[in-house]
Order: sequence, then structure tokens, then C-alpha cells
Amino acid sequence: MGGLATALALAKQGFRHIDVYESASNLGFVGAGIQLAPNMARILDRLGVWKDIEAEAVDLKDTSIRQGSTNQELAHVDLRYVRDSYKYPHMVGHRSNLATSIFSGCKREKVINFFWSTAAGEVSSFGPQPSFLATPRKGGEAYKVTSDILIAADGVKSTIRDQMLALKKVDAKIIDTGQAAYRIMLTREDMSKDPEHLALIDSESVTRWIGPKRHIIAYPVSNKQIYNISTAQPDTNFAAAPSATYTTKGSKKELMNVYGDFCPMVLKMLDLVKDGEVCEWKLRVHEPLDSWTEGSTALLGDACHPTLPHLAQGAAQAIEDGAVIAEVLAKLPSSSPEDVAKGLRVYEKLRMERAYALVELAAASGKALHLGDGEAKKERDKAFAAVKEGKGSVPDKWADADVQKMIYGEDVMKNAGERFGELWEGLR
Repeated sequence: MGGLATALALAKQGFRHIDVYESASNLGFVGAGIQLAPNMARILDRLGVWKDIEAEAVDLKDTSIRQGSTNQELAHVDLRYVRDSYKYPHMVGHRSNLATSIFSGCKREKVINFFWSTAAGEVSSFGPQPSFLATPRKGGEAYKVTSDILIAADGVKSTIRDQMLALKKVDAKIIDTGQAAYRIMLTREDMSKDPEHLALIDSESVTRWIGPKRHIIAYPVSNKQIYNISTAQPDTNFAAAPSATYTTKGSKKELMNVYGDFCPMVLKMLDLVKDGEVCEWKLRVHEPLDSWTEGSTALLGDACHPTLPHLAQGAAQAIEDGAVIAEVLAKLPSSSPEDVAKGLRVYEKLRMERAYALVELAAASGKALHLGDGEAKKERDKAFAAVKEGKGSVPDKWADADVQKMIYGEDVMKNAGERFGELWEGLR
């Protein structure tokens, strides 16, 4: 998402030659549901692709936070105010539709070229004129690519980040969070056989069921034709796996065991997933970095600030990165390598504090959701009860109005434009 949005944002700023290298053979109908927060929607609207995304998305009206074992509602948060407050609603959609819509926007820009099934390999120079080895996945010889600017949006397993850190002699590691996630997509046909399930897919609501050290979050996507279910639970399947492994074929029996003490309605819903269609993801993040740039090369999105999913801001923050990079590069006084390198440092200054603050907040929210029995859980549940009476903050920070204001209320593109001069002059 970050790479696509960056390419499109650069094209909209008038850059004349943008090449995108992607190791996958095509976009495909991949991934699961994704939350489309107002800070993301604002940028995509300016890039001319939001209407297509909005057409298939579901406009959230509220969220219900429930006890997993009983289905008792702990707190209810009305989200209808979001559209009035931030000019965009908080919607949910399918990741494939988001990617396809941004890609369609890119295809309308003649200056963007795509190189599929081609991985970015060894970097021979980070700048000036950074270069790397492009490696076709389906045969063919690797070849050298030279650029004016190299932007690495190659994810938490970023090979470019690893090479940049090695050059800087920085030892920063991928962090095993001890958590894993199941991601499940149920069809309307699946859900229509039970009145309680049908009510869920017909709603315009995010429902979160929480239990000790684990939770389930679910919502309808694709014009309510698909019900998206994501979970987070202690990681038991990856402990002995190689560090490169991020997904595994899950066991339906184990899925049912992990959530076996949840209420019958939830268990019946989980049981709808077909044998052989259970996948589990390992949730990993990365140690914070002191720098995201080297010469004319910059890291973006999960390559520099991967996050846990508990604020639903991973893709949104990558898209913010891309929009800010485009804003900054468009303001450079020249295209010299010195100005490019300095401009990328301005991007870093604009983005680092916000991105890492949200990484920390997502981790803290996850801890609050995953408490075991004890005094901390009692206090959390009292806070949920107070929310029902319109008092206090929501322990599930994704649903808290003050947190939403911090995330949704900042216009990062406008901020970049206003602060560029000050930050540019402050760098030497």
C-alpha cells in the first residue's frame, strides 16, 4: 500500500519517471479486511482514488466491545460523529479493493512503470544515484537499476533496511511480539444460516470480543458480502520456526481450542471456516531506528515502523509516509543529490515522532485488551463500564475519541507543506 501510494503521490506532484519493482507477480485477490480511517481517506481522496474505494466499503456507525466468554457488552462507542468531525467517515473494506483502486490510479499516470515478479536485491549505492540489483523471480538474469531516489517500501522483512543498517553499523533486530493472528473471511452465504450471524454481517459495526490474552475483532466488508474476522492470541505455532517464517497453515481444531471458552455464538461462527482455509500470521515488529535515510535512499512504512494491528493504522501510516515524501520532494530547491538527501531527512523529521508514537500506543492497547484475571483486568472493565455512562477514556484505544483526534485530526500533507521551510533551514 505504501509503495503504490508513494508512486501515485509522486506522479500527482509532477515527477516524470517513477519505476515500481514488486516481487509478487500481480496484485491478486489477496489479504483480508482493512480499516479505512479518515487520515487515510483524506490522502486517497486527494490522489483521486477514494471514490472507488468508498463505493465498496462499509461506513461504520459504531463499535461494540464484548466479553468473549459471555457476549456481554462491556462498552459501546458511537462512531457517527467521525464524518462530521473529520470530513471523512471511518470505513472498512477489503485490502484487495484498496490495493486495486490505488493501482488503477497509478495506471492512469503514464509516468509510472511497474516491474512485476522482480525483487530488489543487493544495494550497491545508497546515493548519490542509488542503485540496486533487480532480481527476476521467474528466471532471467539480475540487472542493475540506478535511480535519483530509492524508496524502500519492502515491508518488515526489508532487505534494503538490513543493508542500510549494516552500512551504518547499527544492530537493530526484528522483535518477536509473542503474538499471532488468525485471519478469516466468511461469505454472506456462510453467515445467513444463523440469525445472530446474519445480524452481524448486516450491521455497520465493528465487534470486538475479548478474553484473557486474546481477542477477536470482526466487521463486514465488500458491501456486506464478506465478514472479516481477525484475531490476536499467544503465539504457539511459530516458536520453533525459522525467523523468516511469517505465516503457517493453521489447524481448525487448534483455532477452536484457542477460543474454546468463548460464547457459543462466536464458536459457531468460527466453526464456519472450512478445513484447510485456516491461516495464521506471526505478529512481529522492529526495534525503533534512529534514522530512516542514507544518502538518496529512504525507508517507508513497515520497513521502518512496523506496528501491531490494535490501532488499525499500519497501512494508513505507510500511505501517510508516501504522501509526505511526495510533498517534501516537490519542494526541493533543486534535484541535486545533496538536496535530495536533505529533503529525505526532512521527511524523516516530519514522520518519525508520529509513527513511533502510534506504534507504542498500539502495543499498549494490545496489552490492555489481553489482560489475564486480576486487579488490572477489574480496573479495565470498570473503565469500560464508565464508557457506557459517557465517562472516561476507552481502554480499547482504537475506539477512544482523544486517540482518534490525535490520529484522524492531523493533516500530514498540510503539515508537511507548512513545516518544510522551517525544517529545511534547521538541517545542516
